[in-house]
Amino acid sequence: MQQFSDLNTPERILLGPGPSMVSPRVLRAMAHPLLGHLDPQFIGLMKEVQVLLRYVFQTENEITLPISGTGSASMEATVANLLEPGDGILIGVNGYFGMRLCDMAGRYEAEVHRLDKPWGEVFYPEEIEAALQKKAVKVVALVHAETSTGALTPMDGMAEVVHRHGAMLLIDCVTSLGGMPVKIDEWDIDIAYSGTQKCISCPPGLGPLTVGSRARQAIQQRKTNVANWYLDLSMIEKYWGDERTYHHTAPISMNFALREALRIVQEEGLEARFARHKANSAMLWQGLEDLGLQLIVPSEHRLPSLTTVTVPDGVDEAGIRQRLLQEYNIEIAGGLGAFKGKAWRIGLMGYSSRPENVLLLISALEKMLNK
Repeated sequence: MQQFSDLNTPERILLGPGPSMVSPRVLRAMAHPLLGHLDPQFIGLMKEVQVLLRYVFQTENEITLPISGTGSASMEATVANLLEPGDGILIGVNGYFGMRLCDMAGRYEAEVHRLDKPWGEVFYPEEIEAALQKKAVKVVALVHAETSTGALTPMDGMAEVVHRHGAMLLIDCVTSLGGMPVKIDEWDIDIAYSGTQKCISCPPGLGPLTVGSRARQAIQQRKTNVANWYLDLSMIEKYWGDERTYHHTAPISMNFALREALRIVQEEGLEARFARHKANSAMLWQGLEDLGLQLIVPSEHRLPSLTTVTVPDGVDEAGIRQRLLQEYNIEIAGGLGAFKGKAWRIGLMGYSSRPENVLLLISALEKMLNK
């Protein structure tokens, strides 16, 4: 039988769309001895994780918890719990993850209405208003931070329009939570989901979500069972609530890691963390423009955590990424969907968002492109 060596992977400089680099403190937390998932100490830790998640989501929502699964699991949990067969949903599609929401909603037999815009553009309340005047729906879903394009859709005034038409607002904040303002209560968002591996700088494996009063009432008033047993929030909330009713075995070590990653966010403070992401992204954008590279998203709607860059004519897109990895130990990503082969995606998220990483990447790109 084949013999396998000890695990010895390199310590990459992760500057792609996720996962981001992880603090040694978070890695140490994962090495703590396991507890049972109903151990009193773990139950106490669950409460702390919820308190810290409310801080990062800027909400008082009681149902604020990490789904045991990646960000795609928390995405599906929102869709599965809100929608019943025949329910209408309006989904803003301006990138890959809007398309994924359409796919998921269709699988739950919802009546899916797409509102399409070119990749890299964003949605405005008046566009949602116009669409809702034509078709009544139960849910409007928007991607706050579109990871495939680097575009940030503004949320001010969005919920007011959605609620005026009797719908609920669902947002994807996978690439924004922990790196820029996500004001769930102030924006009056009904339900939102994220992931741990982006600006929170925790390994992938948990999907934070938060449920407001309108969405919670809609879930409680469903006429049919949630079609996904594992992601049924009516059961999961009892596991994370005061009842602690067994539902599944939570990933203990991942919750240790999330608690420590959120503790680091709290120590830095949200405003300081947002300012750091903004300053480092500005340094990156200036450096890329100084190299003559074109940034796809206009500055007023550009994500500080994820930047898309047009690959110059005649440049081997994949070849540059391969050389960055081999020669400089830096990972960036290529484009998805409409941007495949045409763009690079550069992430500055959480622990990865540091000036030295920006300077190293710009220097490496300068040498490669000059050659």
